[in-house]
Amino acid sequence: MAEKILMGEYKQLSKEPWTNIELVNENIFEWIVALIVINPDSVYNGGYFKAKMTFPRDYPFRPPEFRFLRPLFHPNIYPDGKLCISILHQPGEDVMSGELASERWSPAQRVESVLISILSLLDDAEVNSPANVDAGVMLRNYPEKYKERVKQDLEASKKDIPVDFVMPTTQVVAQKKEIEDHGFSWSDSEAEDDFGASDSDEEMMEDDDEEPGDGSPSDSDDEKDE
Repeated sequence: MAEKILMGEYKQLSKEPWTNIELVNENIFEWIVALIVINPDSVYNGGYFKAKMTFPRDYPFRPPEFRFLRPLFHPNIYPDGKLCISILHQPGEDVMSGELASERWSPAQRVESVLISILSLLDDAEVNSPANVDAGVMLRNYPEKYKERVKQDLEASKKDIPVDFVMPTTQVVAQKKEIEDHGFSWSDSEAEDDFGASDSDEEMMEDDDEEPGDGSPSDSDDEKDE
């Protein structure tokens, strides 16, 4: 069951412009994921942040593990690259942490929701209980200095961009979304090319519509109906 679910998610996410995914040794339970920040308003815009995701054999009943391969200086990211984020915590309410069950992992969650939550966390850090105290203090007291540190991590992340990989732009993503919102797909277009009427067929149909009645049974039937 887990293999089937993960394969479906892998195929779907492979189409998204904001992430680049590879399997480790063709193992569906181990992914190398790159989060690509395409939000022009984000201080992380243009970054290519690689991470490893490891899935349990009973996924989705337990959450995956996530670790940035190039640790980021961020209040909610530990020095080893692991994250402090509710969605990756085991299911159920935790009285000690104050996290509600709805904030933590559940079998209804999927990889996409995890990655989107992490992207949101980058720009919306929780500084009240930081995993990296120094980063939390800097963000709270010296926000401009913190941004300069983020730029260092951003530039370092670009070293991980594959040579043959084309980084998406905001415009490309917007065009893709517009196409999807209008219900258009390239497969639909190809189907029309393969099975649609040819130009000569359309011309014949137009000629038939313009011809006057010739006394055929169908013409006489139309006149009676009128």
